[in-house]
Amino acid sequence: MKLNVPNQLTIARILITPVFLAVLLWEGLPHRFLWAFIIFVAGSVTDAVDGHLARKTNQVTNFGKLLDPIADKVLTTSALLAFLYMGLCNVWIVMIILTREFTISSIRMLAAANGVVIPANIWGKIKTASQMVFTGLILFLCEFEFVFEKMPFTLAQFSNGILWITAILTVVSGIIYIKDSKNVIDYTK
Repeated sequence: MKLNVPNQLTIARILITPVFLAVLLWEGLPHRFLWAFIIFVAGSVTDAVDGHLARKTNQVTNFGKLLDPIADKVLTTSALLAFLYMGLCNVWIVMIILTREFTISSIRMLAAANGVVIPANIWGKIKTASQMVFTGLILFLCEFEFVFEKMPFTLAQFSNGILWITAILTVVSGIIYIKDSKNVIDYTK
């Protein structure tokens, strides 16, 4: 099977995730937060580029519609788990986000089994964008704190604060997705 460029970018996002995670957690690596930031931003950019390119070149595929949100989840979840490990993310944030992601992925699989592909809605895109922007910001601030050793605030408190915003957006987007899915999926079968 030959993949188009948008789908190749989606797969690339999945493949760079373990590299991102290894760099972020490699304590002996000089400027690991900066390198992790660069890798994460590169992965996040592929999310914007693959969808735009697919629509512009009329290369939207069911494969891409299904895999793109999974690639996003793989990248953003790896960051959340690393932040949890590093003490920069509350376990409840991770639980809320993962519960939503598993629920929506299950609905997508059920829809696919019925021959229906449900693309991400605007709220899901806002949720993903907030995760990516906030993750990038946290990584940048980690590097800043590492280099300058002084912050006008506690990084863990700031990190948790902005990640709670993502958790709330995650719940809202999940509720809307479930509500909208009832229009295309027969849950009685």
